[in-house]
Amino acid sequence: MAAEPKTLQEAIVYFSDPKNCISYLAARRWKDGVICPTCGSKKVSFLESRSLWQCKTRHPKAQFSIKVGTIFEDSAIALDKWLLAMWQLANCKNGFSSYELHRAIGVSQKTAWFMLQRIRLAMQDEHNGGKLNGEIEIDETFIGGKVRNMHHDRKQRVMQGKTGGPTGKIPVQAFLQRGGQIRVNVMKDRSWTSMNMPIREHVEPGAHLFTDEANAYFGLRADYVHEFINHAEAYVRGNVHTNGLENFWSLMKRGLGGTYISVEPFHLFRYMDEQAFRFNHRKGMNDGDRFHTLCSRIVGKRLTFAEVTGKVGETSKN
Repeated sequence: MAAEPKTLQEAIVYFSDPKNCISYLAARRWKDGVICPTCGSKKVSFLESRSLWQCKTRHPKAQFSIKVGTIFEDSAIALDKWLLAMWQLANCKNGFSSYELHRAIGVSQKTAWFMLQRIRLAMQDEHNGGKLNGEIEIDETFIGGKVRNMHHDRKQRVMQGKTGGPTGKIPVQAFLQRGGQIRVNVMKDRSWTSMNMPIREHVEPGAHLFTDEANAYFGLRADYVHEFINHAEAYVRGNVHTNGLENFWSLMKRGLGGTYISVEPFHLFRYMDEQAFRFNHRKGMNDGDRFHTLCSRIVGKRLTFAEVTGKVGETSKN
């Protein structure tokens, strides 16, 4: 068997063989051997003619494929196309649009969009590492179209007589542990509760926080060491700055503005998960390593088209 891929060219060649697709995913899904997803038995055999496993315990759904219980479940799309989409989304710094994917693998744009949303679900961080600690940068930004580019009627509706400010935009807050992970929170508004409660959810008490001069952060000193920088005066004062998050916002906005162009607020948290995944796995990893990490997250995550389009409820992290 050929060596596992480390570049896009190697991945295209490697995953063109359906057997390689199944063996690669199986090794990451079942590190200690294949397990029946219905009963948990290890007494299974592989039916090579059908690319399925057969559980030797008698019960419904005794036959199962590698797709069962993953983001691929009930998808008729071949694994080589799924894995190419995952490779690109995991490794393209500014994202990978559904139009690019539909041209690259020969599916409709609607299908490509749904595939990417399911992959973004796998990118979502479960925060198994616990709360952030140490030195934490906290900052927020606003996502939305520029008022000067809006049609006159929409501008009137959005601004409601106001002359400026973030009216009509979605606030997004991020927490960056210096030398560690980033976490992103899409907020409903910039109220004290919306800005402070996530801090207590994601950051250990006693951590050293660095923020801007926003009034909502002024009550943090009861539980944290809090220093802030007034951006009207300077952007750095010794160790006090939020420049790490400014780097993340720059990457994120290049992706939203240059690759995805228009993102509905309903889906914004998915695109934040995508950017946070790449940011958190940018150091000490090659493209193959990031792809390997993403493949290890596909199990137990299911997203139907009715959920992704809002026709039925979906439980999100935000």
